[in-house]
Amino acid sequence: MENKLLIATTNPGKIKEISEILNPVSLFLVTPQEMGSNLNVQETGDTYSKNAHLKAEAYLQATGLPVLADDSGLEVDVLDGAPGIYSARFSTKPNASDADRRHFLLDQLQGKPVPWSARFFCAAVLALPDGRCFETAGTCTGMIITEERGSTGFGYDPIFLIPEYQATMAELGPEIKNKISHRARALHGMIPILNQIFGAP
Repeated sequence: MENKLLIATTNPGKIKEISEILNPVSLFLVTPQEMGSNLNVQETGDTYSKNAHLKAEAYLQATGLPVLADDSGLEVDVLDGAPGIYSARFSTKPNASDADRRHFLLDQLQGKPVPWSARFFCAAVLALPDGRCFETAGTCTGMIITEERGSTGFGYDPIFLIPEYQATMAELGPEIKNKISHRARALHGMIPILNQIFGAP
C-alpha cells in the first residue's frame, strides 16, 4: 500500500498538529487542498465518532486514498457537556471566528458556579480503501478561565487551563501539547495501527 495518508481537514492548526504528532510514522501526509478536493462534509452525526466516520468515508470516496479524520469538542460540566459536538459551530454569529466562539462560551458561563471544569474529547478514524476502518479516542481534562492566555493554540485553547501545568493549552507549546492533548492521545493510539498497516520506519 502506498504510504500516502490524507488528513481530512482544512483547519491549518489541526494539520500542523497532526503532522507533528504523526512525524514518527513513515507516511507522506497530504491535505485536501493538495489533492484538489473541496468537500464540504456535513457533520450530521450525534457523536464525535459518527462525524469522524462521515468525514473519513467522504474523503475516501473522493480521493481513493487512506484517510485519517477526527472530530473533537469541548465539554463543560456546568453547561451539561455543551458545546460538545457543536464546538466548531458554537456561536450565533455567521462565519464566527475562534475568538467569537470563545466569547460566546464565556457569555454562556456568566453566573454559573466556578470552577468551570471541562474536558476536550477527540475521536480519530482511519478509513482504508480495502474497507477496513479503525478508531481511537483521547481526552484531556482541565477548566475554563475568563482570561485568554497564550498564542500557540487555536480554538478554545487560550481559555482551557490545565491545572497540573498551571498553563492554558495555548501556553504549553507543541512539545507538551502534542503529548497530552485529546488529539495527541487519540493519535498516539493510532500510531501502532498505522505502523502495522504502512510499515514501521
